[in-house]
Amino acid sequence: MFRTFDQWLRSEGYLMGEDSTSTLHRVLWLVAVLLFGYLVGLICRRVVIPLVAKVVSKTKATWDDYLFNPRVLRSISHLVPAMVVYVVIPYVFIGTGLWLDILLRISQIWLIIVGIRFFTALISSVYELSTQHEDLRDRPLKGVYQMLKIIVICVGVIGVVSVLVNRSPLALFTALGAAATVLMLIFKDTIIGLVAGVQLSANDMLRPGDWIKIPKQGIDGMVTEVNLTTVKVLNWDNSVTTVPPYTLVSDSFENWRVMQESGGRRVKRSVNIDMQSIRFCTPEELSAYADEEWFAPLKDEKEVVNLRVFRAYFTDCLRRNPRINAELTLMIRQLQPGPQGLPLELYFFSADRSWIPYEMLQAEVLEVCLAVLPRFGLHVFQSPTGLDLERTRINQ
Repeated sequence: MFRTFDQWLRSEGYLMGEDSTSTLHRVLWLVAVLLFGYLVGLICRRVVIPLVAKVVSKTKATWDDYLFNPRVLRSISHLVPAMVVYVVIPYVFIGTGLWLDILLRISQIWLIIVGIRFFTALISSVYELSTQHEDLRDRPLKGVYQMLKIIVICVGVIGVVSVLVNRSPLALFTALGAAATVLMLIFKDTIIGLVAGVQLSANDMLRPGDWIKIPKQGIDGMVTEVNLTTVKVLNWDNSVTTVPPYTLVSDSFENWRVMQESGGRRVKRSVNIDMQSIRFCTPEELSAYADEEWFAPLKDEKEVVNLRVFRAYFTDCLRRNPRINAELTLMIRQLQPGPQGLPLELYFFSADRSWIPYEMLQAEVLEVCLAVLPRFGLHVFQSPTGLDLERTRINQ
């Protein structure tokens, strides 16, 4: 007695039925469905998406700015028409047999493709959001997100193939399981890179911006990018070196991040003192040092060696230097004497960890050290040169 809505439409000739054999009739209905989907997508792009973007821009939270960025919203505007067409086609072309089957498969493939675009855009947005998080911004997570995109694309491709061959996706996954060995050989570097990237991230071994050194590879520079298959390093000579992530996991490398985050960068330079110039200070020299603050701990000693006086003086100079972190280890120590004299090592930390200021500081300290040594009757040991021999001949 009562008819359903689709039965009423079919009886009135508005829906396809078994007796609707006109190809032109079906084409017109297909155009109408596509036009309806286009209009829905147009409304989504012109009305809904601008409204969502306006609401997102006014919120205080920042996460929605990344998850609802223009790229994600644009992919949603492409996804909505595909969903509308996929839902409407079975109602319009019901009972048309081959037409319905073909159109459903085409709409499914369309839906899968735009779905892949949506999920890859969403993964990219989540990655950008993670780079702003304090605990995640320095982690090498780009490779993980790249692998997620590959998984999404692979699942989408399997979905498209399953629609084309009219087989269940699970059946295709089972068939792929038999070819897993071949796939592992094809994607060996990708799989190893993913595992290595997870290890680097989980153990916090490497971050973009780290200064690393790999002597075997001739690498000495700043990490600029860590992705699924490569680690890019900008060397100090402005050359770029790429190395697989698993190389950093399977072999050793130097990471200077802790030094960069610490209060200073270590300076360890030594000067060889001519042992024949080491002697006790004269009374005149002691009286000249008596009023100096740095000499106070040595005042009560009757005999003071000039090398000890120099160490006390220069240690005080290092502590007063504002470019040196005096809170960290600071000392002047003697190393094992040998045929080249007595090595005197200057051990301290530069407050500025940058390369150029660091090099300038240790050069200036060493220059002052060499200039001050003669004041205390000390001489630097160096092998005689042709000029020394010439001077000896002339003096004779």
